[in-house]
Amino acid sequence: MSPPLLRKISGMQCVKLLCKHFGFQVVRQHGSHLILSKGAGTERKGTVVPNHRELKVGTLKGVLEMAGVDEEEFSKCQ
Repeated sequence: MSPPLLRKISGMQCVKLLCKHFGFQVVRQHGSHLILSKGAGTERKGTVVPNHRELKVGTLKGVLEMAGVDEEEFSKCQ
């Protein structure tokens, strides 16, 4: 069995990686959730990242799926 690609990280670490390596920008914040976006028009991608001390791997997978970011690419940036 191969080792897991993703590990637990904080919400802020996730935001920093998405912004630095994948071109996202923080658009706004609603409570403890940060809304990120990139692109324009029909090419627009977005995701919501909970600003928690630790994101569970399942939550991180959901964030990356919504953002259209490959788990393997993201894990290389960690």
